[in-house]
Amino acid sequence: MALTSMGELQRAPVTAMDLSGKRSRSASESVIGFILLLCGAISLLTTVGIIAVLIQEALLFFRSVGVTDFLFGTTWTALFKTPQYGVLPLVGGTLMIALIAMAVAIPLGLMSAIYLSEYAPLKVRDVLKPALELLAGIPTIVFGFFAVNFIRPEILKPIFSGVGPFSALAAGIAVGIMTIPLVASLSEDAMRAVPRSLREGGYALGSTRLEVSTQIVAPAAISGIIASFILAMSRAIGETMIVALAAGSKAQLSGNPLEPMQTMTGFIVQAFSGDVVVGSPAYLSLFAVGLLLFFMTLALNLLSQWVVNKFREVYE
Repeated sequence: MALTSMGELQRAPVTAMDLSGKRSRSASESVIGFILLLCGAISLLTTVGIIAVLIQEALLFFRSVGVTDFLFGTTWTALFKTPQYGVLPLVGGTLMIALIAMAVAIPLGLMSAIYLSEYAPLKVRDVLKPALELLAGIPTIVFGFFAVNFIRPEILKPIFSGVGPFSALAAGIAVGIMTIPLVASLSEDAMRAVPRSLREGGYALGSTRLEVSTQIVAPAAISGIIASFILAMSRAIGETMIVALAAGSKAQLSGNPLEPMQTMTGFIVQAFSGDVVVGSPAYLSLFAVGLLLFFMTLALNLLSQWVVNKFREVYE
């Protein structure tokens, strides 16, 4: 029944809608909003706390060891009787294993992404995509045992007779296998986001499926693909258990991947599992190495975000 008088208009029920068109917030919504804000604040404050602890302890370390000696020194013997704290051997070992991992993960992950996005039938994709992502849930220590007990003796030993029980190559291959799902999943998601009209335009011009995949879809999704590579690199740099088991614990600058090497995370594990005296330079060096590792991974994550913002998908 239509309202016909001012009195009836005044008696009409008032809705929870203000003049801006937004519903007024109820008490429960305010509580939920506060809880969500609190969760976000806790996450942020936890990160800030971690950084603060690393910086505080690292500054104590740099009171006894110069920053230049730490960053550019070529000898790392932190746990020896005559310690030296040149971090370059740890950084070199970390980058060596990460680059080997990327040589494995990038081609295999990208080809897997192309197959899942452009070639696989829907039923096959529904099986392979979850199976591939399930690989990312395998504990990394399993990959470490796989590197020690299979990759080295069954793959590397017949090819390189001089390979020892520990090597950067075995660890790098295992880390690469571990990061394949990350590259494949993120790249496939970027490719699937490319509009179908671009594909159909390529097919209309007589392009083959391979040409459409490599010359149209992949370039259109280049920002997501490159971001997946950088994030995988960051993941490889921060890997711990695989390198602790398979790479060895010899901190050295070497270009030979068949030799044992120690990474930054590997040293942290070794030192914490030993008898390092709390407050000693060797103990404080853990925080200096951890701080450097944090900044390395942070730089890669920022680079990934910059790539996404710089090279937006061409169809946007």
